Amino acid sequence: MSIASSTRGRAALAALALGASLPVVVAAQAPAEAYPARVIRVVNSLAAGSSADHLNRALADGLSARLNQRVIVENRPGDGGNIAAMTVVKAAPDGYTLLMASTASLAIQMTYNAGRLDYDLRKSLLPVSAVAEIPNGLFVTPVLPVDDLKGFVARLKAGPGKYTCASSGVGGLLHLTCELFKKTAGVDVLHVPFKGSTAFRPELIEGRITMAFDNVPVYVPLVAAGKLKVLAVTAAKRAAILPSVPTAVELGVPELISVGLFSLFAPLNTPAEIVTLLNREAVGVLADPKLREPLVKQGMEPGGGTPQALRAQVENEVSKWARVLREANISKE
Repeated sequence: MSIASSTRGRAALAALALGASLPVVVAAQAPAEAYPARVIRVVNSLAAGSSADHLNRALADGLSARLNQRVIVENRPGDGGNIAAMTVVKAAPDGYTLLMASTASLAIQMTYNAGRLDYDLRKSLLPVSAVAEIPNGLFVTPVLPVDDLKGFVARLKAGPGKYTCASSGVGGLLHLTCELFKKTAGVDVLHVPFKGSTAFRPELIEGRITMAFDNVPVYVPLVAAGKLKVLAVTAAKRAAILPSVPTAVELGVPELISVGLFSLFAPLNTPAEIVTLLNREAVGVLADPKLREPLVKQGMEPGGGTPQALRAQVENEVSKWARVLREANISKE
């Protein structure tokens, strides 16, 4: 071996030894973004200023505090909740766009708008948590000389087709509650649709409309002033805001249950850990007396519960209102 070759060999070995003694530099991977790292948007299917809107904003404020991140509300009412639902269905499944909606209204759409929707409540959205119930009530014009459900039903049976039931539109929850009442009480009442519930209240007060089903909280002042009568609450239990008013179940009409069910959903394929986090924090907000007590005073019943429980509620509502639509022969033309 030549001196030059020997020298090159010793140099190579020295370089290897030096390399072994130096720290190994590995390309660092950027850490995954910790959720939530930016503003969360909750799309509300109900109009600004409604009971559901107030509920949504109270929940958003609570989530903001617990998540240490801003949570904003965006109202996208219309088309039975489908506009808001589609906004969320099309959103990225990253936990930054959520849906607050009336479970019953969206459940009705699955049958009433069957074949026309680009989403399925049961398959296109992930349940996060039930949020609250707003009980509905049966409100009657004070013009009628009746003070209880039994006497009212007797009067309706004595004049089939003579009396009217108002709603905020064909195919909505209030309309189908009228139909459910007709079926369960065995009466014939003419349905009169209006553009929104505020439109029919003067007609009801003045006696041009006989009856209507609607959210209890809005009507409490009217009942207290003697402008309307409330004959029953259509919930499983009495409304805290009207404790003296019996439920339809108590009065012998056990199938007449219709409540405003409001729930939180996320887009399909949202990571399970994000859904679990949102559920935990939403349930925590709803259990906080600072949120619960004001809502109860306004006639709402704050909820909570697991995503699985909400999924079961959705299935039940879809089946229930599909049956009412079918039996009343109601379909979208």
